[in-house]
Amino acid sequence: MTSEPTTTGTDARPTWVSDEHVTRWCARVRRDVTRHADTAPEPLTAAAPFDLSPTAEVPSSAPEDVASCADSARAAQREWAATPLASRAAIVLAFHDLLLARQDQVLDLIQWETGKARYHAWQEVAQVATIARHYARRARRYLAPRRVRGMVPGLTRVREVRVPRGVVGVISPWNYPLYLGAGDVLPALLAGNAVISKADPQTPLTLLWTRDLMAEAGLPEDLWQVVTGSGPVVGTAVVDAVDFVCFTGSTATGRTVARRAADRLVGASLELGGKNPLIVREDADLTAAATGTAVAAFANSGQMCIHIERVYVHEDVHDAFRDELVRVTESLRLGQTYDYAADLGSLVSPTRLAAVQAHVEDAVRQGATVLTGGRTRPDIGPLCYEPTILTGVTPEMAVHAEETFGPVLSLYAYPAGTDPVELANQGSHGLSASIWSRDSRAAERLAGRIRSGSVNINDGAAAAAGSIEAGMGGMGESGLGRRHGAEGISKYTESQTIAVQRLMPLGPTPAAPADGFVHRTNRQLTLLRRLGIR
Repeated sequence: MTSEPTTTGTDARPTWVSDEHVTRWCARVRRDVTRHADTAPEPLTAAAPFDLSPTAEVPSSAPEDVASCADSARAAQREWAATPLASRAAIVLAFHDLLLARQDQVLDLIQWETGKARYHAWQEVAQVATIARHYARRARRYLAPRRVRGMVPGLTRVREVRVPRGVVGVISPWNYPLYLGAGDVLPALLAGNAVISKADPQTPLTLLWTRDLMAEAGLPEDLWQVVTGSGPVVGTAVVDAVDFVCFTGSTATGRTVARRAADRLVGASLELGGKNPLIVREDADLTAAATGTAVAAFANSGQMCIHIERVYVHEDVHDAFRDELVRVTESLRLGQTYDYAADLGSLVSPTRLAAVQAHVEDAVRQGATVLTGGRTRPDIGPLCYEPTILTGVTPEMAVHAEETFGPVLSLYAYPAGTDPVELANQGSHGLSASIWSRDSRAAERLAGRIRSGSVNINDGAAAAAGSIEAGMGGMGESGLGRRHGAEGISKYTESQTIAVQRLMPLGPTPAAPADGFVHRTNRQLTLLRRLGIR
């Protein structure tokens, strides 16, 4: 582990971020400014992970603010839905261009609020730009009306069309504040909806900056509104006010969101937790596999839902793979800097650091071995924790089945003759998985048996997540629905069937008895069957 500290000095705040900038962004928080001071919610102030100094005071919204947002959003949405799709797409493409041109600003904000390495912050920019471009170009195809056969061929003309749901609520977490904050909003807007976003209390400035940029691209004010506050209060109000919910977060909270949405009979898309497995077969390229495993396990300091936490290695190559994985892991540069000098940044909060430490300490206390890492690095930053590899992990240890959500992976050897898919399928989650093998066809056969929303072959996690035309989501306790691909935009619409009947209505006429109509229809049904017509 490269241990030279690369720090930001005594103040983590980017030098260009002035009080005027913060005031401008905070003005985008939807709240009733006339509310009496003693009834207004307390403002939010997060701690910068680099040095635990306060970032900026951001006003909080109240449930009444969310209800007011929904009223104005519904009014704006009606006009937006009537706006030609080409005009909506032009705004999204303008946002795409502005995002790339101003990316250094949002990279600084992401790092300031999350503590992640700059490269991992840049991945968010690249992903959002790709999403914007993809849906702006493909929305028409994804949302195109579909002609289908009517009940009586030739007499019934039927189209299935997609109509906006209305107001979409997006509740996004802190770990990817740009990607998860904006990446789900863009297709919802393109589909003709208005959006209410709840910013995470740790990362509100990134989302507010993004909303400000979208306004510069031309998006009308009330179409995308941002509220702030705690999940139990403001998040609940969002679920209660909207026509569809897109939630990313923990499985426990996802259950609560799903129940509340179900009570209102509104749809919900949920991407939740994971305990993601990686399989190294005996024919794998061990150098590539070790490098890919380290990337998939430790990117964003392990604070991503699709990161690898369980690695199963064929016993014939276990020792060689282990040694290479340790070597690669120890070469990673841990640091805090507003450039690309560090491979890994810090954890996001003292709470997250304590959770990671608890998993490692519990495992060691019960007999696990730390192959590398397992230490805090206060010499680099208050929340820095070395990427950690454990071996000898058993089911009694919390780290065995519980999601760590930090830079910790457990390494297991599996004997020849053992089905690694059974190991990968342990547990109730099913978000992402990885297989490493020189025999890609054999790996694909294994992939089809893994209970997981995505399976990457000879890649850790990015290949599937970055393939925007394919859906991304979980099975089991990892969630419902998909982002990306066709479902990533169609989920924000309802299917509506429009049927036009020609010449005569269906059914018997007043002048003809019903039994005659039934007899003729039965003959037609038999003829259609003989002709092979559906």
